[in-house]
Amino acid sequence: GALLACGVLLGCLATPGAAGAAPPEPRRARADTTWNQFGGEARDNRSDDRGLLDHWPEEGPAHVAGRGDLGIGFSSVSFAPGVVLTLGTRGEEEMVFCLDAESLEERWATPIGRVRADGMGGGPRSTPTVDGDRVYALGAGGDLACLALDTGRLVWGGNILRVFAAENIVWGISESPLVDGDRVIVTPGGREATMAALDAKTGRTLWKGTVPGMPQAAYASAIVVTTGGVRQYVNFVHGGLVGIRAADGAVLWGDDSASNATANCSAPLAWKGDVFAASGYGAGGVLLRLARGRQGVRAVPAYTTKEMKNHHGGMVIDRDHLYGCDEGLLTCLELAGGRVAWQHRSVGKGAVVWADGKLVVRSEEGPVALVEATPRGYVELGRFTPAARSDRPAWAHPVIAAGRLWLRDQDRLDVYSVAE
Repeated sequence: GALLACGVLLGCLATPGAAGAAPPEPRRARADTTWNQFGGEARDNRSDDRGLLDHWPEEGPAHVAGRGDLGIGFSSVSFAPGVVLTLGTRGEEEMVFCLDAESLEERWATPIGRVRADGMGGGPRSTPTVDGDRVYALGAGGDLACLALDTGRLVWGGNILRVFAAENIVWGISESPLVDGDRVIVTPGGREATMAALDAKTGRTLWKGTVPGMPQAAYASAIVVTTGGVRQYVNFVHGGLVGIRAADGAVLWGDDSASNATANCSAPLAWKGDVFAASGYGAGGVLLRLARGRQGVRAVPAYTTKEMKNHHGGMVIDRDHLYGCDEGLLTCLELAGGRVAWQHRSVGKGAVVWADGKLVVRSEEGPVALVEATPRGYVELGRFTPAARSDRPAWAHPVIAAGRLWLRDQDRLDVYSVAE
């Protein structure tokens, strides 16, 4: 049945058309971008931008735009031509905001569910996913909505925790939906489905994949990995990493080498057909060798490391090296064998993004550094501290798109020019 189709089981999250009349034709941003979802087009934290500044001025890159009024939460940003999207709150509702990419003026704002209060800071944790003329957003309480990109009109929606008999996790659902062709992938972690594939047009359930033991969801977002012709979705659940066959939801493999018992947060990364994953709370990382097996795909740890205890800032791969924060140490790891090339305290524990041979490292305390992406050693190319800081940790991942650095911090979105 159409479990998430508007009006079939759960009803609409908002009245279709309630977002208001169609906005005027959007002006095009200075450059279009392929950063259409959390982590970018390939979910690998790599920007396509080139011709960026090799060094930042002492005062930091030029501030070109900013706005508040986005409420609370830890959402980052994604893009469609001429617009930028993010999640936030307005009153007691979680909202998807669509803003002009140049002026940051609001084009539309659509509620998708109620705000979930949290001692670590309420509001949504995920980032909208743009696919064609649709936007997919998942709130901290499990409310999933498919919206029309041009107007914000609700196309379909529902709550994945209720549909798949799941309980919310301690700090709220944090997964950004994965759109793969004609399907949307979510990881509710319920008795009915650990992971589920939904029809992108209607919300109808296509398959349900249930991991033995029915583990709850974790805080990471799924990626696509193909092994020997087998397409699979790889994500953290509470008990560890799992690989789910894209064709039918069959559970292919599981591994707990990089899992902890508290919160697995950073998305895994694909590398030469294998997968690297890591988590905090003392766990560290693992490189999993994936290969075709009699049952489909087998996963065997090549090595584990305690020198990539990546909490929730994510990691990025450039050639044969991985960069990320091992707690408070920015670390460059040689991927094939796990050798540490270098470590540096840099700006402390935070999130990373790669662009044009450089890393942007955003500390959870606020400072942002530009660092050369090289295994030869730590080379800092500039740093600054955004003037308008909230009283919460700066956990939203930085984004580089259209020659600009985009930093979300609770109700604020600030934009800096980083192009030559």
